[in-house]
Amino acid sequence: MSDAQQKGHADRNHSQSQPQTASVPATPIRFGTDGWRAVIAEEFTFANVRRVAWALAEHLEATGRAGQGVAVGYDCRFLSDRFAAAVASVLAAAGIPVLLSRSACPTPALSWAVVSRKLGAGVMITASHNPPEYNGFKLKGWFGGPALPEETRQLEAILARQEAGRAGAAPPAGMDLKEARRLGRVEEADLIGPYVQQLRNLVDFERLRAARLRLVADPMHGAARGVLANLLGEAGAEVTEIRGEFNPSFGGLAPEPIARNLGSAVDAVRRLGAQAALVTDGDGDRVGAVDATGEVLDAQRIFALLLQHLVEVRGWRGSVVKTFAGTRMVDKLAARYGLPFHETPIGFKHVCEYALKEDVLIGGEESGGIGIKNHMPERDGLLCNLLLAEIMATRGRTLGEQVAVLMAEIGPHYFQRRDLHLTPEGKNRLMALLRDDPPARLAGWPVEKVDPLDGYKLIFGPSRWILFRASGTEPVVRVYAEAESPEEVGALLDDGLRLVESATR
Repeated sequence: MSDAQQKGHADRNHSQSQPQTASVPATPIRFGTDGWRAVIAEEFTFANVRRVAWALAEHLEATGRAGQGVAVGYDCRFLSDRFAAAVASVLAAAGIPVLLSRSACPTPALSWAVVSRKLGAGVMITASHNPPEYNGFKLKGWFGGPALPEETRQLEAILARQEAGRAGAAPPAGMDLKEARRLGRVEEADLIGPYVQQLRNLVDFERLRAARLRLVADPMHGAARGVLANLLGEAGAEVTEIRGEFNPSFGGLAPEPIARNLGSAVDAVRRLGAQAALVTDGDGDRVGAVDATGEVLDAQRIFALLLQHLVEVRGWRGSVVKTFAGTRMVDKLAARYGLPFHETPIGFKHVCEYALKEDVLIGGEESGGIGIKNHMPERDGLLCNLLLAEIMATRGRTLGEQVAVLMAEIGPHYFQRRDLHLTPEGKNRLMALLRDDPPARLAGWPVEKVDPLDGYKLIFGPSRWILFRASGTEPVVRVYAEAESPEEVGALLDDGLRLVESATR
């Protein structure tokens, strides 16, 4: 790890110097598919972060978990360390024990601290893959995964009630962190070391060492910088880390591991003759990859490869859970292996609901958040990348070669996603059209079914579909499509975008 990552970004003792803003939030604070996110200095302010922390303290008291304590971590975004300090100071003032990360850390490291120390909750200051101007507040349950929908609804209700009673006054101030440390209410700790040891327990490092892979590690300037590269080096790989510098602007790109943001990884693979680039998002809970040829592997194919590996190589069993925008490859593999299969609304918290009540082998979402059995019900981009390396070492093939083998067995599947920035009125008109008068045909294929589970999915048979969905974390409508060839996917998306244009004029 770098020196900057070890020491943190700033002295957190200044947390009480933040202005006690008296204004009420312009809009109510809402938790989307993965926490509360907003633009820094607009809605994501120190005052609003303290408001959420006070609401969390009340919620933990009401549920009897306050005494178990809360882990607080943060990513590499602008002011993330100071927002984390503000959360810690508020929780400490409420008498709740706090385990505060000593440095920026990946989200799964924060989640592992919650699980391994049997804490009542976790807070991660991060906006994950959002653009650099955003920050966010991810709430983790006692089980380490995203707080379940009922819990976030309760938190929103507490916030609304507190704001109504406060009538515009500033939230209560937190506690000076020096005093909180002296009283034992705040403990600063290394959250990365214990998490790394857990990863060592889950991955076949001996097999990796024997393979001597040449790899690129790309943390996209995020919280996994130094961590993934060090693990791959420990596993015997020849590793080159790119975009490992501390850069809160993320080089001008959103730290999301999708094709349009991975030009640097593609160039590095080709320049170095690497077998793959392994990529994490801004907070390290999502996975991305580039094959030896420079082709970006979307998360749909990564999910399918991991499922195949866990069953065929590890011999593991269990339920398979995917979110609504996930690939049909997963459905087909689950049926092939005779595994129970579930589809949920988008958001990993819905996957968690299954993981807490049955034995889930693997669960994931289109965006690259994938969780694995025998770990915790949480997405883990670093673990998934290590397992991709394990696949290459075990099969003796590149990732692209293994995808080709897989598609020869279950049929071709191609996928794309496009993000459209629409006004709230435009989004509402589009969703009303799809609800009330969906098209009978698109790109020449008859619509066999419209599934409204989360957004509107038009289904054209067993291997073609298009989904329109308003994002829960960004002001966009996402359009997803899957079909049997890139040309078919392109045709579906082109017609889908024409539908959007006609609905929003």
